[in-house]
Amino acid sequence: MGSYVLGLQEIDQTQVAVVGGKGAHLGELSRIEGIRVPAGFCVTTDAFRRIMEDAPSIDDRLDRLSRLNPDDREAIRTRSAEIRRTLEGIVLPDDLAAAITGALAGLGERAAYAVRSSATAEDLPAASFAGQQDTYLNVVGPTAILQHVSRCWASLFTERAVTYRLRNGFDHRKIHMAVVVQQMVFPQAAGVLFTADPVTSNRKVASVEAGFGLGEALVSGLVNADAYKVRNGEVVAKAVATKELAIHALPAGGTQERAIDPARQEQPALTDTQVVRLVQLGRRIEAHFGCPQDIEWCLIDDGFQVVQSRPITTLFPIPETGDRENHVYVSVGHQQMMTDPMKPLGLSLWQLTTPRPMAEAGGRLFVDVTQILASPANRAGLLEVAGKSDPLMGDALQTILERDGFIPSLPDEDPGEPVPGVAPATIETDPALVTELIGRGEASIAALKRDIRTKSGSELLDFILADIQELRRILFDPQSHQVIMAAMQTTWWLNEQLQDWLGEKNAADTLTQSVPHNVTSEMGLSLLDVADVIRPHPEVVAFLHDVGDEGFLDELAKLAGGQEARDAIRAYLDRYGMRCVGEIDITRPRWSERPTTLLPMLLTNIKNFEPGAGERRFEQGRQEAWKKEQELLERLRALPDGERKAEETKRMIDRVRTFIGYREYPKYGMVSRYFVYKQALLDEAERLVRADVLREKEDIFFLTFQELHDVVHTNQVDDELIRRRKDAFRSYQALTPPRVLTSDGEAVAGAYRRDDLPTGALVGLPVSAGTIEGRARVILDMAEADLEPGDILVTAHTDPSWSPLFVAITGLVTEVGGLMTHGAVIAREYGLPAVVGVEHATQLIQDGQRIRVNGTDGYIEILPAT
Repeated sequence: MGSYVLGLQEIDQTQVAVVGGKGAHLGELSRIEGIRVPAGFCVTTDAFRRIMEDAPSIDDRLDRLSRLNPDDREAIRTRSAEIRRTLEGIVLPDDLAAAITGALAGLGERAAYAVRSSATAEDLPAASFAGQQDTYLNVVGPTAILQHVSRCWASLFTERAVTYRLRNGFDHRKIHMAVVVQQMVFPQAAGVLFTADPVTSNRKVASVEAGFGLGEALVSGLVNADAYKVRNGEVVAKAVATKELAIHALPAGGTQERAIDPARQEQPALTDTQVVRLVQLGRRIEAHFGCPQDIEWCLIDDGFQVVQSRPITTLFPIPETGDRENHVYVSVGHQQMMTDPMKPLGLSLWQLTTPRPMAEAGGRLFVDVTQILASPANRAGLLEVAGKSDPLMGDALQTILERDGFIPSLPDEDPGEPVPGVAPATIETDPALVTELIGRGEASIAALKRDIRTKSGSELLDFILADIQELRRILFDPQSHQVIMAAMQTTWWLNEQLQDWLGEKNAADTLTQSVPHNVTSEMGLSLLDVADVIRPHPEVVAFLHDVGDEGFLDELAKLAGGQEARDAIRAYLDRYGMRCVGEIDITRPRWSERPTTLLPMLLTNIKNFEPGAGERRFEQGRQEAWKKEQELLERLRALPDGERKAEETKRMIDRVRTFIGYREYPKYGMVSRYFVYKQALLDEAERLVRADVLREKEDIFFLTFQELHDVVHTNQVDDELIRRRKDAFRSYQALTPPRVLTSDGEAVAGAYRRDDLPTGALVGLPVSAGTIEGRARVILDMAEADLEPGDILVTAHTDPSWSPLFVAITGLVTEVGGLMTHGAVIAREYGLPAVVGVEHATQLIQDGQRIRVNGTDGYIEILPAT
């Protein structure tokens, strides 16, 4: 047997298996030079094992517990209570009791102690286990302490902990419990210190909260705390709260709330000097653990003691750079309408596709714009382009520029790197350009599908690497770029000139409805055509309502009308099945892989539309655009120099309608290619699974393309690496990427700075004109879209895969987006009023509320319930 008791001084963070997470962390803290931790010791997992071996009948009870169904709450409650009673009632063996009382005698056995459980479960994600064990404060005397140690052991078998383990398949016997016994401190003041600002994530700003008495009052939210911000050794902000209560320990044990004397309520709990000193201690702890810390501290006789420190898990990571310079990053996800984290294979393929490497952090991609911002010539261009497409991003960049010295300024004559999209597009307006580009793209994909069939092993990966060059050639084809820029610049010209000449806002929105060659809006209308095929066949419709698995297409053929239905869905998938939510990440499941994703939209179309709706919809939009064009030209001709203005405007309308549909095509081409790669790579993964190299096919998603190349070449894989990547990916899913991030870790939000709005309105960016009222449907997962006619879609972000929903709604609100992102383009094309970039829209708007969307001025009003 090992030792039953270890002093905190003898423990470091490698000993989690012996003293649990909390114990190991406290031991490590108490070894840091200059950090005082209240004296104490750990009762190790050896003691727990000894008890479990000696306890009467515990083995049978654990067996019975393991066999329970995680949903059988009654049985779990009864069985776990029995085990808890058994553990709490055990008389500790003499040698074990002596080890604990001996350790107490060394520290002072009449002192008061905090007794805390510290679980080891290395295989448990840390966060989900927090709060599943107990803490007892102010325990006095050896008898009481032994009793509370037993209680901590018993807390492993609370109903919640048992259910959690049953659900997640953890073995009750593999989880051991250590107990931390630590002298209670009776502080004048206590609180929390974050070594990075928890609100802005700035790693250079520390945040301190302080109150009188024990820290429990703050942690439990009982009182308001004094709040301080410290940067570079000085207090940069402070707010002293009125503190009415404090929690104090009672000499005989336990705690009580006490009112604070009114004369002291307004006094700060700490002096500025103390706050700065506390932050210095925090920086020392942070340096030791290598990441920002959330620290619980106490002030005793003018000295600080640290009672707990853990990593802050909510901060967005900072991209790694080799230098110590300042950097500014803008989020790619906010432009690609995909703010979810990407898996390593997805990130690395995207990196192989982009014109220049991007920064990575938290599973997201960022562009480092420091150099562009440093050059006065290019800075203006970037701010204009960013501000036009996403005002919040533009404002955030402006905010950073206004700070003293964060970004060095290059001399004016140094042009730095030019901003894409600033130079005017010079091509002629010619519809043949678009059809030719699309034709070349389709031919290239057909050739890829033909040639990839014969490749496998290393040859396949080399082939894909070579084909990515072809993909890049097509994506960055100067002619293709000119077509897209011509469309965008013409949109801006129309909006600016017609507002100037006629006071007409966002005129281009109506003028660009139902343009030719928009592969994304065609996708929405084609699903209406599929609905037309299925609608006449009630048996098929009923069957589609109850589909359980992805193999449903094969079962369709048995039903009346099923063959036609299947052919129509298959044809749709042949054309659009490579799309899905988050499609820039090759690892995300495509519609072809999970056709059930399409069913809610298809059923909505069957229910809510008449036959021929797709064609009517397109024609109606074309008519509206044409009418708008006639009306504007007529009004222009009535102006001074009107003929010239009308002629120039007509030329611009033709130009934008010729080119703007193509904007969606390059991404469609890219995603089509990605899906061809993916299918071939999954076949390869299948081979690796058969050869016992990989555990499951999807493991390849957690390797970069280069690493996968090595695995295919050597038939060996690092399982540990895949496990770490999966854990990291899980932790990234909980994070929200900022639009703009600095190398200090600060997430700069940006603001709209508008004062012309009705009270209580939610502000955003107007991207598609018109005003509409209706019922808000807050939908975060497309597979749960149950829409009624007249509904307004409210969601976080929409990529092309959402467009089939757009035919069924009357308006759109998103949290992320800019003027030229997909949601905006398709909303204009379908003539739906839309406001994007509305911060926290999915929380502020409740599902089912009536709202008014003002797509011309960019705000949303929540209407009173009728």
